[in-house]
Amino acid sequence: MTDETFAKSSARHRHHWRRDLVELAALFTAVATADAVADTVVHGPDGPVLLISSAGALLATAAFHTWWSRRRGHAPPPAAADPAPGAAARPAPAGGGTALWRMRTTVRDEPGSLAALCLSLADRRVDILALQTHPLADGTVDELLLRAPAALAPAELALAAAGGGGRETWLERADAHDLVDAPTRILGLATRTALDAAELPLALRQLLGRCTIRSIPARSPLTGAPAESVPEDGVWEETVLRLRDPSGGSITIERPYLPFTPTEFARARALVELDARLGPRVPPRSDVLTLPEGNAITVRRAGADDVDAARQMHERCSPATLNRRYHGPVGDADRYLRHLLGPRFGRTLAAHTASGRLVALGHLLWDGNETEVALLVEDEWQRRGVGGELLRRLIAMAGEAGCESVYAVTTASNTGMVAAMRALDLPLDYQIEEGTLVITARLAPVASRTAPQAASRRADG
Repeated sequence: MTDETFAKSSARHRHHWRRDLVELAALFTAVATADAVADTVVHGPDGPVLLISSAGALLATAAFHTWWSRRRGHAPPPAAADPAPGAAARPAPAGGGTALWRMRTTVRDEPGSLAALCLSLADRRVDILALQTHPLADGTVDELLLRAPAALAPAELALAAAGGGGRETWLERADAHDLVDAPTRILGLATRTALDAAELPLALRQLLGRCTIRSIPARSPLTGAPAESVPEDGVWEETVLRLRDPSGGSITIERPYLPFTPTEFARARALVELDARLGPRVPPRSDVLTLPEGNAITVRRAGADDVDAARQMHERCSPATLNRRYHGPVGDADRYLRHLLGPRFGRTLAAHTASGRLVALGHLLWDGNETEVALLVEDEWQRRGVGGELLRRLIAMAGEAGCESVYAVTTASNTGMVAAMRALDLPLDYQIEEGTLVITARLAPVASRTAPQAASRRADG
C-alpha cells in the first residue's frame, strides 16, 4: 500500500462515526415527518385510500427509473464531434511503418513561423524528433529530424514545409545514428580529433554532412610552388569554406547542393582551432605480427617523425619498385614523403623489423569523396606477406571511417598489388586507361555509419 492510499484510508476511518450520526439524525427526522403526515392523512376523509395510492405511485416511479437506467447503460457511445468549420481534417495514420528524414528549410524570422511549420507537418502525421536553428540575416534555417509515415513521399514532405512557410527545403534519408543530439555528436567528433590528428577531415565531413573535403599543402609536392594563402579566420563563400590548416596549407570544404550557414562555419572553425592547440599527435598503438616464414614485424601508425626513416627506405628501394609505386621517376623524395606522412592527407602504417628498420609503408589517402590505398615494400621484403598485411589493415581503417570503397592505382605488370587486392575477398572493379590500372574495392556496410541516401527536394514558398 502506498503512502497516499494509506492516508486516504485513514481519513475515511476518522470520519466514519460522523457520517453515522448524520444518517441516524436524518432517519429520526424522516420518521417523525412521516408520522406527522400519516396522522394528518388518516384522520382526514379517505385517509387510508390516499396512503395506498401514494405508495403505488412511488413504486411505479422506482420501477420506471430502474428500467430507464438499464436502457441508457447499454446505449452506444455518442459519435465524435464534427470538426470545427475551416479546420483541416487530418488523414489517418499511414500503414507500413515509419521512416526517418532530415529536413532543412528556411523560415521567416518572426514569432509563430516555427509553429506554422510544425502544424503543417503534424497535419500529415509527421513527428519532429530533434530541431536545430541556424540564424541568418534575413530568416532562420531550421534543421529537423523527422519521423514520417513510410508511405509519405519526399515531395509531400516538401509541400508540407512549403505550406508551413518554409522555402529552399532540402531532404535526405536519416538513420538511427542521427537520433543522437547535436551537442553529444559534436563532443564525440571533438574527442576523435583530439586523439588523432588524421581524424580532422573525417570529423569535418560528419559534422557538415555530405561534402567534399580537400587538404591543400602549403607547397605543391610536384612543383614546389606555394599555394594560395587563407586568412587566419578562414573564408566563408556560400557553398565553400576555406580554413587555414594548423599543419600548413589549407582545408577546403565544398557542398554545392546546400549553402553553409554561419553556425556551421563557426563549428568547423572551432574544430580546426582545437586541432591547432593540440599540435601533432599520432596514436601510439603498435602490433607485433609473425609472418608465414617466421619473421616478426611491428606495425604502427607513422607520422611526420618518420620522414628520415622513410627516406632511407626509399634509398634502399630499386628504381623499378619506386616506379611502380609513384608511376614514374621520383624527383624530390622528401617533398613526397612530407605530403604522404602529413595527418591531413590520410593515415599511414609503417612496418618495422625486430631491429627497428622501416621496410614497408601503407597509405590510406583521403581524395575528396574517394579514398586511395597505396603500398611501398622494400625489395628485400617483397613476397613475404608484409604488403598484404598492411593492405588488410588499411581496408579495415577505411571501413571504420565510413568509406564505401577504396581504389588503388597501379599497372597491369604489378602482379603483387593485383594479388593483394584480390586476396581481400571483396567485390573489385578494374579500369585500364593508357597503361594505368585502377582497381576499386567495394566495402561492405559498416556499423559505424552508412552513407546517407540523398533525396533532395526544393519547394519555394
